[in-house]
Amino acid sequence: MNKLKACFVFLAFAGSCQLAAAQSSVNKIKITAGGENTSPNFINEISFTPEGILQNTVSGGSKSIKVNEVPVVTKVNNVAMDESPSTVEKLSAIQYKYAMMLDVDMESVENLSLFDFIEKWFGTHYRMGGTSENGIDCSAFTSTLLSEVYGCSVPRTAYEQYGATEHVKKDDLKEGDLVFFNTRGGVSHVGLYLANDYFVHSSSSQGVTISSLEDGYYSRKFICGGRVDRE
Repeated sequence: MNKLKACFVFLAFAGSCQLAAAQSSVNKIKITAGGENTSPNFINEISFTPEGILQNTVSGGSKSIKVNEVPVVTKVNNVAMDESPSTVEKLSAIQYKYAMMLDVDMESVENLSLFDFIEKWFGTHYRMGGTSENGIDCSAFTSTLLSEVYGCSVPRTAYEQYGATEHVKKDDLKEGDLVFFNTRGGVSHVGLYLANDYFVHSSSSQGVTISSLEDGYYSRKFICGGRVDRE
């Protein structure tokens, strides 16, 4: 009788181990749009599982959220957006990704045209004088962003953009303001402020990326912000 009981206990334990192993394998699967099992990441190990769950590896473990349970902003400036499943899933992923990157609540990631633009350009290589997705420099990136997202124009170079904007202090920065830096003498680098001291820019070392004004390098090189006249 004791042997039979021990056998049942062993089978139950083995079954639970197999279930845990299977679940672990599922959580490690990351897929591309083509369905191939690869390991693409957004940033900070954010990825999709086949079940539509966004996984984010963090120190000490991981956290996940189902895409279809993510609250989605479906209006921009009171204009209703396409709420098809593919659109909702895309916007959910973008909101979640950039909320994580900026360390803000998802509800604050509401300018979807801005973050959709950043998503399109993210990782594009830096190229001095470049103006396309084959390579773009810092001032071409900010001028393209301001034109496509906010519908306003600024001059081509960082120095000219500095001269064409209303200068603001770091503590007064708002989304859409330009941020200027002295990286090699005078106004020589520009990005666009997002939130929580983060800005997007075309970096000579990393291409289009998001950095923090609190970073030692950018903190030392920061000159001021520049507010663009959008009227």
